[in-house]
Amino acid sequence: MTWVPILCISCFFLGAIFTSKLRSASSDSGSQLILQHRCDQEVKIVTQDYAHEKKKSEDKDVMEEVLKTHKAIESLDKSVSMLQKQLSTTHSSQQILDATSTNSSTEGNQRKKVFMVIGINTAFSSRKRRNSLRETWMPQGEKLEKLEKEKGIVIKFMIGHSSTPNSILDKEIDSEDAQYKDFFRLDHVEGYYNLSAKTKSFFSSAVAKWDAEFYVKIDDDVHVNLGTKICF
Repeated sequence: MTWVPILCISCFFLGAIFTSKLRSASSDSGSQLILQHRCDQEVKIVTQDYAHEKKKSEDKDVMEEVLKTHKAIESLDKSVSMLQKQLSTTHSSQQILDATSTNSSTEGNQRKKVFMVIGINTAFSSRKRRNSLRETWMPQGEKLEKLEKEKGIVIKFMIGHSSTPNSILDKEIDSEDAQYKDFFRLDHVEGYYNLSAKTKSFFSSAVAKWDAEFYVKIDDDVHVNLGTKICF
């Protein structure tokens, strides 16, 4: 039975070898797991660090944009302030120029000193009435100018304009005025229902043009009684 011990010894050595390999394999597997875990942790740490750095970079970019925007707003505020100052200066200069121009215009257009201004209310269709006055008590031509120059008496037919610019009616009055030079044109639209406004327009326009002692308004159907003491 010599082979039995030999067989037992052989089995012992084979078991020992198998156990050793099994432990070695188990150790290698554990090492791989530990290594894999470490790699995962390192990757996680690197990923977190990258995300953190990326966030810091993004925050830095945002802050830089905020600073740029703030500086741009400050620069815009300064530009607006400068423009407002320039506009204020220009406005003040314009007011001074306007005041100077107004004073010069007033000085250059002083009202003419006269004794009396007589405005004769007339209409587009009253040519015969106007001729009747010219042929009776109202002087014409040089006599009318002499009356104004020597006596300070201004006599004018007062009339506005039609509702249509440059109408035939306006042109007829222009032609008649060129012939007799005895019209006082008003900035007023002629019409029967506008007579009160026309009278008001006459007095305001006459006061603005002449510095007179008296302002008189009559109608073109009024004839002066030459039997009284009136010397033209």
